[in-house]
Amino acid sequence: MASPTSTNPAHAHFESVLQAQLCQDVLSSFQGLCRALGLEPGGGLPQYHKIKAQLNYWSAKSLWAKLDKRASQPVYQQGRACTSTKCLVVGAGPCGLRAAVELAMLGARVVLVEKRTKFSRHNVLHLWPFTIHDLRALGAKKFYGRFCTGSLDHISIRQLQLLLLKVALLLGVEIHWGVTFTGLQPPPRKGSGWRAQLQPSPPAQLANYEFDVLISAAGGKFVPEGFTVREMRGKLAIGITANFVNGRTVEETQVPEISGVARIYNQSFFQSLLKATGIDLENIVYYKDDTHYFVMTAKKQCLLRLGVLRQDWPETDRLLGSANVAPEALQRFARAAADFATHGKLGKLEFAQDAHGRPDVSAFDFTSMMRAESSARVQEKHGARLLLGLVGDCLVEPFWPLGTGVARGFLAAFDAAWMVKRWAEGAGPLEVLAERESLYQLLSQTSPENMHRNVAQYGLDPASRYPNLNLRAVTPSQVRDLYDVEAKEPVRRMSDKTDSGKPATGSVATQEELLHWCQEQTAGYPGVHVTDLSSSWADGLALCALVHRLRPGLLKPSELQGVGALEATSWALKMAEHELGITPVLSAHAMVAGNDPLGLIAYLSHFHSAFKSTPHNPGPVSQGSPGTANAVLFLGKLQRTLQRTRAQGNGEDAGGKKPRMEVEAETPSTEEPPVPEPDVPVTPPSQYQEASAEDLCALCGEHLYILERLCANGRFFHRSCFRCHICEATLWPSGYGQHPGDGHFYCLQHLPQPGHKEDSSNRGPESQDLPTHSENNMPPRPSIPAAPQEGTSPVPSQPTRRLIRLSSPERQRLSSLRLTPDPEMEPPPKPPRSCSVLAHRALEGSFVGWGMPVQNPQVLVAVEKEEEDSPCSSDEEAEEDVPLDSDTEQVLWNLAKNSGTMNSYPTWRRTLLRRAKEEEMKRFCKAQAIQRRQNEIEAALRELEAKGTELELALRSRSSSPEEQKALWLEQLLQLVQKKNSLVAEEAELMITVQELNLEEKQWQLDQELRTYMNREETLKTAADQQAEDQVLRKLVDVVNQRDALIRFQEERRLSELAPGPGPQG
Repeated sequence: MASPTSTNPAHAHFESVLQAQLCQDVLSSFQGLCRALGLEPGGGLPQYHKIKAQLNYWSAKSLWAKLDKRASQPVYQQGRACTSTKCLVVGAGPCGLRAAVELAMLGARVVLVEKRTKFSRHNVLHLWPFTIHDLRALGAKKFYGRFCTGSLDHISIRQLQLLLLKVALLLGVEIHWGVTFTGLQPPPRKGSGWRAQLQPSPPAQLANYEFDVLISAAGGKFVPEGFTVREMRGKLAIGITANFVNGRTVEETQVPEISGVARIYNQSFFQSLLKATGIDLENIVYYKDDTHYFVMTAKKQCLLRLGVLRQDWPETDRLLGSANVAPEALQRFARAAADFATHGKLGKLEFAQDAHGRPDVSAFDFTSMMRAESSARVQEKHGARLLLGLVGDCLVEPFWPLGTGVARGFLAAFDAAWMVKRWAEGAGPLEVLAERESLYQLLSQTSPENMHRNVAQYGLDPASRYPNLNLRAVTPSQVRDLYDVEAKEPVRRMSDKTDSGKPATGSVATQEELLHWCQEQTAGYPGVHVTDLSSSWADGLALCALVHRLRPGLLKPSELQGVGALEATSWALKMAEHELGITPVLSAHAMVAGNDPLGLIAYLSHFHSAFKSTPHNPGPVSQGSPGTANAVLFLGKLQRTLQRTRAQGNGEDAGGKKPRMEVEAETPSTEEPPVPEPDVPVTPPSQYQEASAEDLCALCGEHLYILERLCANGRFFHRSCFRCHICEATLWPSGYGQHPGDGHFYCLQHLPQPGHKEDSSNRGPESQDLPTHSENNMPPRPSIPAAPQEGTSPVPSQPTRRLIRLSSPERQRLSSLRLTPDPEMEPPPKPPRSCSVLAHRALEGSFVGWGMPVQNPQVLVAVEKEEEDSPCSSDEEAEEDVPLDSDTEQVLWNLAKNSGTMNSYPTWRRTLLRRAKEEEMKRFCKAQAIQRRQNEIEAALRELEAKGTELELALRSRSSSPEEQKALWLEQLLQLVQKKNSLVAEEAELMITVQELNLEEKQWQLDQELRTYMNREETLKTAADQQAEDQVLRKLVDVVNQRDALIRFQEERRLSELAPGPGPQG
């Protein structure tokens, strides 16, 4: 076909617009197009229709068809929904441009101002499925042919801005460059409208432009006057981005992308990185786009050690300021990390250039994230109303590891455009604001999994995107403060306000209520008379009675006769920690001595908050009672099991069977008997429990206040002191170990491993045995000074593990086993295409013997031919992949990766590789969300500790404060204790999820390793190969058992939550 430029000069300008890769080239080409067609840029939808009428050749028609299909949706009313509305959009970022496009399609007049004059951000954005479909519907493939053609779905910010800019220009958006918005100019008199204050001096037409809608998309550093901003702070987090030149060589194209690797579940990768390069990271991501884009989270101590940061400053701005960052060291750091992550396959890494011509590498702080308290406001003066809306980073600053920025930014742009439509329809200001705030409540909860699955139906109407939508969740009366007649209030920046986590259940007990509850729970026990919250607990009987009330099967009251106060109290403290998940706040000696009444009150309040809903009836309390700290209890057992396993692996004497009362297991067990815990005292408490031991930190020796106390291995620490001895990372529950040689605490990555047998060393520091269902982790009961028990049988020796031999089908099922249940039942999927059916047929006879596939070329050719011939396989009209069931997809993925079968079927292989990368991305995002929440919890606990210290000092001081004031201080202290317990429980829940991720990663790695042996000919395997295969299989069985223990725990908790209510059980 002849080139269109030979018949119409405007065609050449149009093709230049499509192909332009620089902002200035787009603008000059579009101006040339408008001159050739006799049009003025920025003419709104009429301009679009005129361009379309004059450019009717094949290349342009394909783009018009897409834009017309979008504009034909009923919500736009054929471009007449907002014809009388004038809008000003501030910021030409992706979200500002996307909002401008929607407003233009509604028929509004749209003017956009941008302070920059070019697009230069190479950083890459992760795309959700709906954003891909949305951009394709706007002609993304027409503007950028490589859109979403890799194994991961992403696009650079620059490319996204370019394609949205081209669409906005075609739809008639008026754009002004190099113009900075500095504020609003209210109408001076009745009959006039709102204008913008702009710098430098804008053209008269722009300076006199009056508008009734302002959409701010100027980034997190600029929020229009009147909006309140909340700061969400976490632990110090330093990110590093680096963009390297992509030469698009064959070698570069073959390097796989990294959807995300996180230390939280793959410690071995980061340990290898640290040993090889000295670089200590929390995570790393690699995307291949216009550049080779790497983003990672680095540890401050590592940056200081390697000279990237010159000095350690407490202020983050000063720490990461340009004067404190060494550019050459930062470049070496980023280059070394990228080279290691890609195994050096990218060759010589050359930095791309940023907007200032410097190497595109930077360090940034994402410790705190800003979030606007409201998404919209209305201001009115002299009868002129102005609707203000926020989109993009000035609404919610994204947490980059989650990849939610552009997706939620687009959703906010759609919601803002819907608000403008309702405004143009004449809805009242309060009604418009209430609807917008109802949508804003949903934004932070959105994910690809909880939105409507059919992305093709997404549109401007919120009901097309959000399931279970309630536009009346916020009422008009709740948004009256967002309607200002005179806008004179400055921006209120609520810093140092941290999300304190899940709200504590119920009200906080006063001292009198706590005493009354303790009296109820201990009533009827012989020798127990609770009259106060100090001396009544000195003999240990009251605490033993309280523990027995909550766990009657642990001890008979008659067995306490003759037991010393110190021993009884020590036993009760250990039992409460091991069987109720309530960690000590004070030592047994302090409780007996009665010298820490505040600590005792704080400790007993934990019992009250956990079990206060338990009615006072005889009988045991269910372990799954709603108030029980199940997650804390589970992690405590896990930590003790881990210590016991290390003691055995290190060849230490476990201490043997120590005298204890006969304890019957609650359920019969056929599993191996547990090994006794070497660290559980059966005699009076050891030296670390001497008087006032809980008042001093066991590491730093400084004073410990009640809210600061963290108990581990029977000793008390500051949370800020309880860190890894090597990397100084915070030690999380079940994520640390104490070295028996030096006594220091370490994270699992840095825990020293003494030289011992290979079978033990192969477990690695991160290998953990989860407690099994029947494992008895109870500490010994206090020894009775009476006649020795008769008939006590010794602990049977632990049987030697026999070698596991499984058949080939059993190995196959084991390696592909998926234990994690779906969080909720999904609706039945649409009938699949024949691709899924044929895939099932291809699998029926695929594996024989040790997993050698029997090739079925006829079936695979049919599948491949269908995929190629399907209209869905075209670049521009590609539909969403039809989901296969999990078992089929897992087997197909393993087959594709570990055999040569799929090399001849690139479409199928590409689909499977893409899905595997998506699963890795989900796991990475989940891990980063957990890590962020952990950091927020740590920051919240620091705030609680500071407040608690002030209250404790006031209560302990010998001042002449009235009793009413002291009672108020005590109530506030108990409230802080309850908040801390709530946060610690949430922290434990997060760590259980971390265990799930860790085990998933281990199972995947062992599965891949096992298949490398399974896919070999039996006759070619050596004795060493067979031994290695059996060893991998044993490890895989261990991981499956551990995952099973986690699932059993979660199922028990789920059933307890479904119970009609607490009450006597058993």
